[in-house]
Amino acid sequence: MTNTASPKLPENLSLGQAVEYEAFYKPELLQGVPRALSRQQQHIDEQNLPFSGIDTWTGYELSWLNAKGKPQVGILECHVPVSSANLIESKSFKLYLNSFNQTRFESRQQVETTLAQDLTACAGESVQVQVFLPGQFDRFATRELQGTVIDDLDIEISSYSPNPLLLTTTSNAVSETLVSHLLKSNCLITSQPDWASIQIRYQGQAIEHESLLRYLIGFRQHNEFHEQCVERIYCDLLALPGMQKLTVLARYTRRGGLDINPFRSNFEAPYPNYRNARQ
Repeated sequence: MTNTASPKLPENLSLGQAVEYEAFYKPELLQGVPRALSRQQQHIDEQNLPFSGIDTWTGYELSWLNAKGKPQVGILECHVPVSSANLIESKSFKLYLNSFNQTRFESRQQVETTLAQDLTACAGESVQVQVFLPGQFDRFATRELQGTVIDDLDIEISSYSPNPLLLTTTSNAVSETLVSHLLKSNCLITSQPDWASIQIRYQGQAIEHESLLRYLIGFRQHNEFHEQCVERIYCDLLALPGMQKLTVLARYTRRGGLDINPFRSNFEAPYPNYRNARQ
């Protein structure tokens, strides 16, 4: 367990502040937030993470100029490893992408190389980047999360703060996949709402579905970054009796042309980036 004091948010974050939009390439717009900010509070040992995974970002508002000054458009997909020192702050990411709008690049490959270089520098570890042109946009067709949807359970809710004590299990051993579209949290700085669908795949003692739904709805008034919420959910579920295999995937709706999709697992590789209808 890590017992050192938790770091504070960087003071220069653009999130929550009025800013001017830059139309010309400006990599210094990117800002990182230490993952340790939340992990130390959750007693996650960063030298021995209880999960592997990635944060998959999809950017739908990427544009630049070709060598002749003609606008080009594409969809960005990038994968930030969970072992990186920093997560990428979303507003700074949007501002950074806007700075491509009036910038000339020789090719899509140059755009990809530039993005990978800058995002890697911000995250502190290699970030994989792909840019897809209009002829490839069909790869982003919608596909809903698979599993048993628990949202129709008739339950009463009295708490809207995360509480792992709400989670209960039975003695039955199961392997199942559960889905909820009712996950909502709030931005750590601005308190603006973040909406998501979540998929939980696990093997172990059966989680009472009603208790899981109450627990997930408990994030409704909780202020934390997307990635931090998913890691909190993962760790609370992993601590349940008999939990053996666990994957947590959340697909957040887009804001400013970006969606964030954190994936955490102790037994399987990240899934392909299929967006759902709300994205």
